[in-house]
Formats: sequence, C-alpha cells, structure tokens
Amino acid sequence: MKTRVLMVCLGNICRSPLAEGILKSKVDPNKIIIESAGTGSWHVDHSPDPRSISVGKRYGLDITDQRGRQFEPADFDRFDHIYVMDTSNYDDVIAQARNDEDIQKVKLILDEIFPGEKVDIPDPYHGGAHGFENVFQMLDEACEVIASKLNKE
Repeated sequence: MKTRVLMVCLGNICRSPLAEGILKSKVDPNKIIIESAGTGSWHVDHSPDPRSISVGKRYGLDITDQRGRQFEPADFDRFDHIYVMDTSNYDDVIAQARNDEDIQKVKLILDEIFPGEKVDIPDPYHGGAHGFENVFQMLDEACEVIASKLNKE
C-alpha cells in the first residue's frame, strides 16, 4: 500500500504546487504519492503561478503539469497525511473534517521544523519573486524532514 500525502494552500497555484514538487523529488514514487489542493476554487484547473514554476525550475523541478483543484472532504479518505501551509488553511480544512480521525491527518507543514509554534508559510502571491524564493527554501527544509519520516515508513 502506498502512502498518500496532500499539500494544501489557499489557491493551489503557489505554495502547495511547490510543496508537491519538492516532496516528490525527495521520495520514492513507487511507495509515496504526493498531490496538492487549495481551499478555494478560484484556480481550479489552472497551472501553477509562473513565479512558482520559475523558482522550481531554478532547483531542477518541473511543476508545469500540475493543475489546481479544490480540497474536498473525500480527501480525508484518499490521503494519509495532509499538510497545510498556514493557520487559515488549517482552519478551512479542519472545518470540513468529519471526525477526530480526519483531524489527526492535518498538520501545519512548518510544524515539522517548529513543532507546536504554529509558523505559517507566507503566501507569496501578491509579492515579487523574492517571496517565492523564501517560500521555496522553507518548503524545502520542511519537505526534507517529511521525506525522512516517510522514507522510514
């Protein structure tokens, strides 16, 4: 049985596509499946933001084939781990949880580096390229920890 991981941000075009691409590069795709989604519906079927694509390419990641989709309650059944980018995304996802088992699957991604500190990955959408670089670095560090745990499962 493959482990399934979902990365979630607001629109599924900036942070979560990068998180998906970064984590995919660190795990065995025969054992672990990574996808991403957004809590909002604005960017369903859209490609990732060009700035996310650009920063990914600088680090050898191609996320151009990803398409935005919206998180739905059925994702609790499809995924073993759900990583959200910020506390607002956390609240939005938890609001759709049906039981404690669903809630236990949801975690702030930076809790992997800063346990219990509730540190958010900032949304770089309204900023410049520098914000995307910062987001990439934070996600890369968190995904390194996640990959290490997943690769031991």
